[in-house]
Amino acid sequence: MELTKRPRRLRGSENLRKMVRETRMDKSSLMYPMFVMEGENKEEEIPSMTGQYRYSLDRLPYKLEQLAKAGVGSVMFFGIPDHKDEVGSGAYDPEGIVQRALRVAKEKFPKLYYVTDVCMCEYTSHGHCGVLCGHDVDNDKTLDLLAKTALSHVEAGADMVAPSDMMDGRVAAIRQCLDKAGHYTTPIMSYAVKYASAFYGPFREAADSAPSFGDRKSYQMDPHNSREGLKEALADVEEGADIIMVKPALAYQDMIWQVKEATNVPVAAYSVSGEYAMVKAAAANGWIDEERIVGEMATGAFRSGAQIYLTYYAELLAKLMDEGRIG
Repeated sequence: MELTKRPRRLRGSENLRKMVRETRMDKSSLMYPMFVMEGENKEEEIPSMTGQYRYSLDRLPYKLEQLAKAGVGSVMFFGIPDHKDEVGSGAYDPEGIVQRALRVAKEKFPKLYYVTDVCMCEYTSHGHCGVLCGHDVDNDKTLDLLAKTALSHVEAGADMVAPSDMMDGRVAAIRQCLDKAGHYTTPIMSYAVKYASAFYGPFREAADSAPSFGDRKSYQMDPHNSREGLKEALADVEEGADIIMVKPALAYQDMIWQVKEATNVPVAAYSVSGEYAMVKAAAANGWIDEERIVGEMATGAFRSGAQIYLTYYAELLAKLMDEGRIG
């Protein structure tokens, strides 16, 4: 007699389903992206990202306290300067917005782990991720400025730097600069597999970083390509990247998996602003169950191979994990 296969046996109760779960998540894997701005007593809600804010330095500790209480131990800072110029000098100014935010954060909440986005787009008057030569970004002239930016962040207290510019050779330039200054132990998380995506729209409003002309397709990746993503990841590992990021997360889970299989370093996935905005908008209209959707999105990223998950939903995910609803 042929036995009927019954995989449902392992789905019969909540305790059993959790016991045999293949993908497990932990709050230590969550990283929260934060926008820091000039001024005093400011918490400006971002119109396209309901529930997300830009914080002035005096308001920053209040948000950090909330994250610490929720169990979210890692934060990534994005800076919004008052002054912008052609060469993005605010990015590597020792008194720049991110540098000062790091000093405040380290003093108030030294046990949190601080990562900084290393790029020029928030600081340049033209909104591109490097120095211009005509209407093109000059890759090699940008490298020195990125390295100076990373070094200034580390000297201000950053625990890790994360270059997001997609310039060729920037990981090597940053690694050499940090090592020369004695910061051998500072890790680099490279936005190695960063696609030229429409999912970034709300972020550009949040960081006031939309390009004033053209687009970023000459340096961010074509969404049609996967082997190119592996080439980028492997090159950055060879240059000294300690962690490789795939961005965005939701539409590129195949790349999370491929990078995990091809490299021997941890993989991060960034659930970007457009993902957050879509979920918020649909939930506000009553079309979806926000908490379940957020849990599924995170599970998908971890199931694909991510070990670090950057998300604006970090606090909610921590709460769901505490309640045993995901994890």
